[in-house]
Amino acid sequence: MRLKELRKKRGLSQQRLAMELNVNQNTISRYETGEREADYKSLIMLADYFGVSIDYLLERTDVNSWDEK
Repeated sequence: MRLKELRKKRGLSQQRLAMELNVNQNTISRYETGEREADYKSLIMLADYFGVSIDYLLERTDVNSWDEK
């Protein structure tokens, strides 16, 4: 998942992103390392937060925004 890339582009720490999304920092860390997979609700939340598609998060496309299609 491209979560780490998106988070770093925004200059966010895992802790700050977790606070923004009201989740635990360990959850963000586990998503980034692949130790845990985000559920459907979490994928929607992450996609909405970063303004990207779920397909982009899951590396199914390189188009990172709905506007670039």
